[in-house]
Amino acid sequence: MPQVAARINERQERWLKDYFRTKSAGAEFILPWAVDTFFRAITSIKGTFTPSELKTIIEAHRDVRLLPEYTRLSSLLQRIASLCERNGHTLHGVNRATLETKLKRLDDTQATALMVWASAFWVSRTCSAENMDDYIASY
Repeated sequence: MPQVAARINERQERWLKDYFRTKSAGAEFILPWAVDTFFRAITSIKGTFTPSELKTIIEAHRDVRLLPEYTRLSSLLQRIASLCERNGHTLHGVNRATLETKLKRLDDTQATALMVWASAFWVSRTCSAENMDDYIASY
């Protein structure tokens, strides 16, 4: 099985040891579960949005470094509002009100998955404006 070196804080380490006896046992359970949960969430969420709306969400995460404390629905809504204000309320032909209505239906976990997915585009090996359609179609 491939090895992964993750960075966790002391509280997270203590939690893994408390619930799984060892940090390694906890990490071996949590990481695959988190990845599977992420892909299930993205697969179900993406059908809610049009390709243009997904492009707008990706654009809103350009040059954004996600931090756990800012992965909430409120942060996603703020990023979209900020992007729309900078770009005359539309980007990729998206209606801001419609997009915000759809986003407000998400819970924090779904919003986080969407934010991680959007941010991942900008650090992916194939990141370019031409590949955005391929990235959207691939999930």
